[in-house]
Amino acid sequence: MSRRPVNPARRIGDGGSIPFVGVVQSKARSSPLLSIGLVLVGAILLVCYAFSGSGGRSSKEAVIKLEGGASCTFEVQRAIPILKKAYGDSMKKVLHVGPDTCSVVSKLLKEEDTEAWGVEPFDLEDADANCKSLVSKGIVRAADIKFSLPYRPKSFSLVIASDALDYLSPKYLNKTLPELARVSADGVVIFTGYPGQHKAKVAELSKFGRPAKLRSSSWWIRYFVQTSLEENEVASKKFEQAALKKSYTPACQVFHLKSYH
Repeated sequence: MSRRPVNPARRIGDGGSIPFVGVVQSKARSSPLLSIGLVLVGAILLVCYAFSGSGGRSSKEAVIKLEGGASCTFEVQRAIPILKKAYGDSMKKVLHVGPDTCSVVSKLLKEEDTEAWGVEPFDLEDADANCKSLVSKGIVRAADIKFSLPYRPKSFSLVIASDALDYLSPKYLNKTLPELARVSADGVVIFTGYPGQHKAKVAELSKFGRPAKLRSSSWWIRYFVQTSLEENEVASKKFEQAALKKSYTPACQVFHLKSYH
């Protein structure tokens, strides 16, 4: 929820240039209108090329990129080395909950001594071959996170949630957050967007029937207190120290919570 940026300026053929550039130059003198038309056609083809070169990623990711939103699921992937420093052995059995969870699970599985599972809150119909493989193995599953998660208490050492909670009203957060704490043994890490960040259109991305609600850190802290979810101060401090050493600045808000005991 790793993503590789598309480089439309890479070499194509032996000319080392973008298609249609040479044609536009050769026709520029004869017809200005033709030049403008060819430039527009080239731009359209580049956009199509960028989408076709996405490596089979889901349409949800494309929507996020088009809308200019910050993907906290992608931020989880960036933060894996920092999380390992902060949580140590608690990173051995991880559940990720959020859109594009297959990308996070795939990256976690490449880490030494790490088992990972994922819950995708959206449909998986447009999943790529790698994601379908994870689903067939039972590693990733689609589930409506507004209801109970299909796991026993303390099934995972650590639960990481990204993006999906931004679409839940407090009514459903009251059910979902305790569930995340219930299935974790050592803590819950929440990656959520900052107020003011753009998100993908709800009609394209969310099945929760409401737009993303990007809340301030003070709102989340008050909410955690009201729902008896305590901050994991030890993990939070270790995360900050590791981030400082690695010169890592999260693009999303990161909250560290204790599990229920």
